[in-house]
Amino acid sequence: MLCPLSRAQVPVFQVTPIQSSIRFNTTSSRPLTGNFDKWKATLTFASRDPTSAVLQVEIQTASVHCINSKNDDELKSMDLLNVAQDPVISFKSNKVVQTGKTTYDLVGTFTMRGVSKPATLKLVIADQGGGSGYVQGIVPFELKDYRMTSSKKSDGHGEVDLNLKAEQVSGPELIRKRFQ
Repeated sequence: MLCPLSRAQVPVFQVTPIQSSIRFNTTSSRPLTGNFDKWKATLTFASRDPTSAVLQVEIQTASVHCINSKNDDELKSMDLLNVAQDPVISFKSNKVVQTGKTTYDLVGTFTMRGVSKPATLKLVIADQGGGSGYVQGIVPFELKDYRMTSSKKSDGHGEVDLNLKAEQVSGPELIRKRFQ
């Protein structure tokens, strides 16, 4: 019988909020951009193999704010993020595919306003030592696919832009496979 790996036997990464950001953009008739202040992201590994990674992100929609605070109410409204009814946007990876020597696709599910759709983010692990990495990705969407409208126009586009920096805090280094 095999014993499950303990936390000491797998790499443990911590996402560093100070060096990370998550943004919401619309490109409809009236473009809007806001940054989220409250979110939680975890990058865990089931083994030393980078393809065992699982990324989970939970974004508190009410924490969005714009440079121009007058736009905050519009972003938080029923027409867009609907923060009163849909307080969380989430992403959870369920598959990791190596795409280069230090790069991986995190394939998973993006959920917003109760609608879940497939999405892919990019993971890059530092080439030397493997003690840091970052997750980047833009999840583009049609506003109407998530029951959103902006300025009474339902054919606009939006995106959630994630830039997450992660540092290894304990455990052994990841073992990378040679990429052909």
